[in-house]
Amino acid sequence: PTTATVLITGESGTGKELIARAIHKNSLRKNGPFVVVNCVAFSPTLLESELFGHEKGSFTGAIARRIGRFEMANGGTIFLDEIGEIDPTIQTKLLRVLQEREFERVGSSRSIKVDVRILSATNKDLKKEVEERRFREDLFYRLNVFNVDVPPLRERKEDIPLIVEHLIAKYNKVLNKKVKKVSVKAMELLLDYDYPGNIRELENVIERSMIMAKDEIIDEKYFNFISKETYIEKKGTLKEVEKELIIKYLIQNKGNRTKTAEILGISRRSLQNKIKEYKINL
Repeated sequence: PTTATVLITGESGTGKELIARAIHKNSLRKNGPFVVVNCVAFSPTLLESELFGHEKGSFTGAIARRIGRFEMANGGTIFLDEIGEIDPTIQTKLLRVLQEREFERVGSSRSIKVDVRILSATNKDLKKEVEERRFREDLFYRLNVFNVDVPPLRERKEDIPLIVEHLIAKYNKVLNKKVKKVSVKAMELLLDYDYPGNIRELENVIERSMIMAKDEIIDEKYFNFISKETYIEKKGTLKEVEKELIIKYLIQNKGNRTKTAEILGISRRSLQNKIKEYKINL
């Protein structure tokens, strides 16, 4: 089975993990494991342990030996989301896995061989990260044998009706509903909106409307918050629109930053940086 790497690039929420899953399912490794790691969900120390495993007593809290995600993915595919955020030490270990197909667990000197295909994703410009010496050039080229660039939802609005149809089918099962479609006017609203949170935000919008819907057809009243007047015809800079959206969703989620970040399709860390940048004080 191929070990050729694929780097999937695009804004947060564009469906990069779905593409990674599709690549795996259509490869000779499809019967092997597909293991997902969100690199921003862990501190550098914990991420190293998460990826490569650790031996008992290798650090405070390591009360037992633990295998890492690479061992779990042996014979299959590992998907490293937000690869642009990883620490230089982990970049070095990851390069070794790509070059030699082996690594050591944290706290061990014994090499472990693995047969894993690495797919990765980022919303960063990794070439710029390389130029600014924040990301290893040799690792970048190893990860980027093939590149798949996913355009934001606002640039492929012709996909929205099909995505909405898929999401309605999905949440009919999840919520035990019998929704058939959205109304023509509701679809017009959905097509007019620019989705800063991309597919992730559209999914949130459809899920919420289906929770509230009482009929087989979802009408436009469930989508008033994405009306043209508020967002499409709004005058002002992109930063002003972004600030307003952050405030809107923070209020809607009663200050819950994790939920707000999820709706906007960004990491919690990015949201906190933007709150600080825009001096948002709720």
